[in-house]
Amino acid sequence: MRHTGLGKLGGLINNAVSATKRSPGNGDIQWCFSQVKGTLDDDVTEADIISCVEFNHDGELLATGDKGGRVVIFQRDAQSKAALPRRGEYNVYSTFQSHEPEFDYLKSLEIEEKINKIRWLKRKNPAHFLLSTNDKTIKLWKVSERDKKVEGYNTRSENGALVDPASVHSLRVPCIKPMELMVEASPRRIFANAHTYHINSISVNSDQETYLSADDLRINLWNLEITDQSFNIVDIKPTNMEELTEVITAAEFHPVECNLFVYSSSKGTIRLCDMRASALCDRHSKLFEEPEDPANRSFFSEIISSISDVKFSNSGRYMISRDYLSVKVWDLHMETKPIETYPVHEYFRSKLCSLYENDCIFDKFECCWNGNDTAIITGSYNNFFRMFDRTTKREVTLEASKDIAKPRTILKPRKVCTGGKRKKDEISVDCLDFNKKILHTAWHPTENIIAVAATNNLYLFQDKF
Repeated sequence: MRHTGLGKLGGLINNAVSATKRSPGNGDIQWCFSQVKGTLDDDVTEADIISCVEFNHDGELLATGDKGGRVVIFQRDAQSKAALPRRGEYNVYSTFQSHEPEFDYLKSLEIEEKINKIRWLKRKNPAHFLLSTNDKTIKLWKVSERDKKVEGYNTRSENGALVDPASVHSLRVPCIKPMELMVEASPRRIFANAHTYHINSISVNSDQETYLSADDLRINLWNLEITDQSFNIVDIKPTNMEELTEVITAAEFHPVECNLFVYSSSKGTIRLCDMRASALCDRHSKLFEEPEDPANRSFFSEIISSISDVKFSNSGRYMISRDYLSVKVWDLHMETKPIETYPVHEYFRSKLCSLYENDCIFDKFECCWNGNDTAIITGSYNNFFRMFDRTTKREVTLEASKDIAKPRTILKPRKVCTGGKRKKDEISVDCLDFNKKILHTAWHPTENIIAVAATNNLYLFQDKF
């Protein structure tokens, strides 16, 4: 069986704490590391690369999935939470192998074990439940604690082997005794054989009874209790595949209204669908699309307009979408254009030809909201990530770097020089490393704690007032 330990992932957890100090008028933000756990190792294997990051609904647990099919769950450190000021430190809680590599013999196709998405269910009892998916199969996992064991069986020995009942001459009453805390992860449901194409999204409904799964051309609706059937609610597959012009890139349920969901496409559009209107939601209720600026029209326009991620705000009033060069904020009441647009790395517009040749132009960056929908975070190259404050319109570029490993070391905002004379603290756009990229980010639901995945490293930052 594949090694289910942390590997390089667990050895490269960087718990970073930030201190925010805004000097008058410039809005600069200072960040500093508080702690580094494990060894800093440059030897990275493909299986150790983090492929998704997700906080649970109260932020006490943080789950990561990797390309090796493993799920690692981190738990908030109780002492750091009780400390004044509060610190956002997490320890390893559980590790398990979620998916194994498979082979589809009918299609002669290898199915990777890579975890594409993780989504938590709201907690209803002492156990935690989460959904994890690779390209084809979705699994519902139960994560529970056990700190007691039963001893004194009559027909079973201490090592668990069955005892011949004829050899039992007296009856004992089994008793419960305390034991060392054990965290168990067990698969409760397996949802398979419903997607012809690769699954790119899963989203749990606000009713906590159903969820959707989306691939390139279809979206299916599942009941969490039923594994052998799902309902197809969106199907954009043309009769003739040569007529295919767009694919589904992401999908998500509304956080409050259980009948609403959105899905984005490779053409840069977002469709809002209402399941009350019809069983098959091929006809959207609203279409969100920004007209293209003719001045920016180029060979790469269609590629860079493809939406890689879409997320509803926690209030449900807004949503954000991430394309290759920007993050856009949409009001659900206005379809014609976004109400806010934040350039992420506009300096790459002149480098699109090179990015096309090295396939980086097809990278899929995620984006996420903070708990009260006032700030947005998304990733870039060179292990840079961008944060946008919607209230003050401030923005900052930071680097998730393992080179600064000393506690409380200040992490300075980074600036990219696009031409002319480069200043001392700037880095030239030609020096950016495209192999280092922040694709996956997550924001704590109630506190300013941010999780950033950089290759096989997990960085945690905390905004400290």
